[in-house]
Amino acid sequence: MNLWLPFLAAGIRVVRISADYREVDVELRSGWLNMNYFGTHFGGSMFAMTDPFFAVMLMNILGRDYTIWDKAASIDFIRPGEGRLTARFRITDAMLADIAANTRQNGDKYLPAWPVEITDAGGGLVARVEKTLYIRRRKDDRKHIGGG
Repeated sequence: MNLWLPFLAAGIRVVRISADYREVDVELRSGWLNMNYFGTHFGGSMFAMTDPFFAVMLMNILGRDYTIWDKAASIDFIRPGEGRLTARFRITDAMLADIAANTRQNGDKYLPAWPVEITDAGGGLVARVEKTLYIRRRKDDRKHIGGG
């Protein structure tokens, strides 16, 4: 993912993916390609650093029995982002149990909204992002999984 051009150009780097895909840490470093008019991080780069991760994580955890997409997202900018920013994605047992309970065997769709915080190098909150996912347990033999 670190060689994907939109991430590379924006200064976004995946720094850690746990072996079980339940934890992903992403960094955004300052550079002239991702600065805004005011010399701080461009908001679009902060938003982009949160784009595919919950969907990709779930695709690897749940497998091909589920269709998973990014459905919606919103961002609340708390203060200007400067220096190295970090977003940490975590999928817990409770989140997985919630998915199982809400998708059942009959193919119900489930639209969980999960928060992600973007913090600076000192741990200060820079932005809150809420990611809404589309999750549906597959009812047939078609094997199609996608992401935002």
